[in-house]
Amino acid sequence: MTTFVLIPGMCHGGWCFQELTEQLRSHGHRAYPLTLTGLSERSHLLHGGVNLDTHIQDVTGVLAAERLQDAVLVGHSYGGMVITGVADRVPERVRSLVYLDAVVPADGESMWSLVSDNERQWYLEVTETGNAVRPMPFFDPRATPHPLASLLQPLRVTGSSAQSRRDVYVYAAGWPTPSPFTATYQRLRQESAWTTYALDSGHNLMRDAPQDLLEILLETGETS
Repeated sequence: MTTFVLIPGMCHGGWCFQELTEQLRSHGHRAYPLTLTGLSERSHLLHGGVNLDTHIQDVTGVLAAERLQDAVLVGHSYGGMVITGVADRVPERVRSLVYLDAVVPADGESMWSLVSDNERQWYLEVTETGNAVRPMPFFDPRATPHPLASLLQPLRVTGSSAQSRRDVYVYAAGWPTPSPFTATYQRLRQESAWTTYALDSGHNLMRDAPQDLLEILLETGETS
């Protein structure tokens, strides 16, 4: 049995992993789909102080409260920032990281510094309060504004915990526009410490390639 902790991307909640969670559990694994502070059913907690550190604490808090060990952290898109930070802070609780068409940040990098100009332009489409980014029109109706500070704050990590892990990157090759993650995928596929996959899917892998994604996670649970 593997313990999977599932972290959504911008504007989404744990609901985006509903089908994947059910399938993982049906195979005998434990799955914890999380909603980060200020989003979805936790949108009432949104304020200007919600940042990347807040979201990292969300996950480390669950790992501690649920006494989770040897966990596989799965992060979609922005969730790559979060799982990288969590693994650096509590490496003793983390077995491996799975990045789903996500950023893979180094120390000092932020979402703002890692994405393309198209994404930065989106980040500037803030709500009336000025502290959150509006969901894109084509997002699921359940999507909610995303805390702006979490996109601007640089991640601080030592990087030492990554030396003993074999992590996974799942690249979505079916973007209708140039993907901001292509360079990351091309770099990681050359590195022996990584297992990489490319799926003929849009950015929302959970919706567009659910069976392929499930198989990748099941394989990760067996081999990592």
